[in-house]
Amino acid sequence: MLDICLLGTGGMMPLPRRWLTALMARYNGSSILIDCGEGTQIAIKEKGWSFKPIDVICFTHFHGDHISGLPGLLLTMGNAERNEPLTLIGPKGLERVVNALRVIAPELPFELRFLEITNPEETFEMNGYRIRAFRVNHNVVCYGYSIEIDRAGRFDVTRAKEKEIPMPYWSRLQKGETIEADGKIYTPDMVLGEPRKGIKLTYCTDTRPVKAISDNAAGSDLFICEGMYGEPGKEQKAVEHKHMTFTEAANLAKEAGVKELWLTHYSPSLIHPEEFMGDVQKIFPNAYPGKDCKSVELDFDEE
Repeated sequence: MLDICLLGTGGMMPLPRRWLTALMARYNGSSILIDCGEGTQIAIKEKGWSFKPIDVICFTHFHGDHISGLPGLLLTMGNAERNEPLTLIGPKGLERVVNALRVIAPELPFELRFLEITNPEETFEMNGYRIRAFRVNHNVVCYGYSIEIDRAGRFDVTRAKEKEIPMPYWSRLQKGETIEADGKIYTPDMVLGEPRKGIKLTYCTDTRPVKAISDNAAGSDLFICEGMYGEPGKEQKAVEHKHMTFTEAANLAKEAGVKELWLTHYSPSLIHPEEFMGDVQKIFPNAYPGKDCKSVELDFDEE
């Protein structure tokens, strides 16, 4: 199960009831944060989640509304006596940008590990999930992210017995382990069926619609996408500033064949995004306006 919380939905500046952009996902004791705008710490506290299990922070890009909350978050994690390493993922220049922000958080009791993205697409495997970064089209280098959790095939007891695999090895093989014992090698494919559908979340913001988004979002259980402008007549402004409208996000969701769309990263002038969902839902019916602390649990399909 992958727990998702859209911590903040604002773009450019925080508002009294809207924090800046951030998303948090939890899986099997590990937490992933994507972006860390101003107010992220408060949003995490409001949700009742913890800072301590955050293993990875991904940054889409280095504009202030996506990274300005980082120094304070690092200080809080340090004050909580965290000592486990923290992995940071982001565009090239990540280490330089973070170290500049750390002028106000110079001493931390834990190591920062930097993974800088230099290619149009890169994949990182850790903690039982896969993070896939893909380049989008903003006025600075910017990436979207997919989080994927694979699911192995069903364990086949009949095959295990036919191959005379000792029962004490069954659970280890089911977990993907290869076992060498008594001069024999037992591999998971000997007892597992075809891989089953896993879980997939895709998140992107600060971009024009590009094919890389629909390609990487394909088949996602949840697609969280920028909807900077919902009001009619803002199309040209979206083009000029390299952002997206509600309907452009809906078209991407339809093209990618996702299960559900949440809009986020609203312009400060967009006070009531729910008022502009009519045209969006004509294009993609399972679309919803994101709001701060909107949450969902993504689980494996029942069979």
